[in-house]
Amino acid sequence: MITLDTSAIVALGDRRDRFHADAIAALADEAGTILMPAGILAEIDHVLRRRAGTPAMDAIMASLEDGSLLLDCGDVDPPRIRHLMARYESLRLGFADAAVIACAERNGGRVMTFDRRDFLVVAGEVPIELVP
Repeated sequence: MITLDTSAIVALGDRRDRFHADAIAALADEAGTILMPAGILAEIDHVLRRRAGTPAMDAIMASLEDGSLLLDCGDVDPPRIRHLMARYESLRLGFADAAVIACAERNGGRVMTFDRRDFLVVAGEVPIELVP
């Protein structure tokens, strides 16, 4: 099981993204479930539409519809998200990244991200593994 953050989903959805090939390769080796926290859907829509247009976001929505990408609603995550945001306030860890971390913690700990700055710090203290 792997949890995708916004940078991973944008890389998958935008062929011009510098990490597009890396994202495709990383998921080609993935045999498990691919998750996206519901808490990052609006951020993904904003970034992906701006960078790659409506068809790219439509492809993400189609993946949710066909089940190749699962939306994890994280109903139990708000206390953990709040704790992570407070604990890593000096990093300015925001809701979206904290939601990814909380989701990953509940689902095997694997996070696909290309935005490693904050995730590397958190991974030093929290049981998450960064992919690729």
